[in-house]
Amino acid sequence: MTTPPAINKKSRARVIYHGIMRHWQLYLLMLLPIVWVITFKYVPIWGSQIAFKDYKFAHGIAGSAWATPIYKHFLKFFTSNQFQRLMTNTIGLSLYNILVGIFPPIILAIALNYCRSKVYSKTVQMVTYMPYFISTVLVVSILTQMLSLSGIVNKAIEATGGKAIQFLSKPGWFKTLYVFSEVWQKTGYNAVVYIAALAAISPELHEAAIVDGANIWQRILHVDIPGILPTAITLTIMACGRILTMGYEKVLLMQNLQNMRASDIISTYVYRIGLAEGMQFSYSTAIGLFQSVVSLLMLTLVNGLSRKLSDNSLW
Repeated sequence: MTTPPAINKKSRARVIYHGIMRHWQLYLLMLLPIVWVITFKYVPIWGSQIAFKDYKFAHGIAGSAWATPIYKHFLKFFTSNQFQRLMTNTIGLSLYNILVGIFPPIILAIALNYCRSKVYSKTVQMVTYMPYFISTVLVVSILTQMLSLSGIVNKAIEATGGKAIQFLSKPGWFKTLYVFSEVWQKTGYNAVVYIAALAAISPELHEAAIVDGANIWQRILHVDIPGILPTAITLTIMACGRILTMGYEKVLLMQNLQNMRASDIISTYVYRIGLAEGMQFSYSTAIGLFQSVVSLLMLTLVNGLSRKLSDNSLW
């Protein structure tokens, strides 16, 4: 005889309740992250509707009239003179950052994994890890001082007979300076993930490789690389999902009138027209919504390609 559905539901609810009460400390730890996600990720969705309205601050979100046509602000962005330049700069800078930034953490993690001196390994790991905790403002300040006309870089160029270069004023140098300063700041932090992945590789695989006569380079190629490949693919997929929504803080701090042609990306443009200068809330929200939708589509596309080509994916 089957149990009535009502009893099953009560039993299930009782099990869930007792499980929560038994592990209430863990659920309490989860409370703050959940509140943060709801507050900063889900509540703003309500405000996204102003992308389809002619928002007036005095009328509020609900009281503002709908745009005519409803996609007016999106069309304004797609047909603007800025669209092609912003898309080119944003995608170019993101791809450059992904391609250059993917290998240094892997190389550092593998090198530390084979380091025989634990003291030296921990010291290098700490030194390379620390820049991640330096604020973006301080990183840009250090970069500005080093690359100024009287900075250490230009002093070295002049000492070898060269001519001083105004690095931060030249559009051609912007992407390279941004990307390699990112590599310096985040390589140690990103390497921690790969070090953990290397630690999860079974020692028996290395022992078998050594018995078969494999040298250190063959072990790296045939044991370590396949072991960390799923982690690398996962991180790359997540990076591709942020291809249009990369943080604007560092770009904004490095930006000036001379390098604006190469440094102006979608995020800095949204900040400028939405807050700094234009106060065009509906227009800037439409651009931000466009970024989010494209990022979701990119994440889904890259994840699907990864699943077909390597059997590794986020879902």
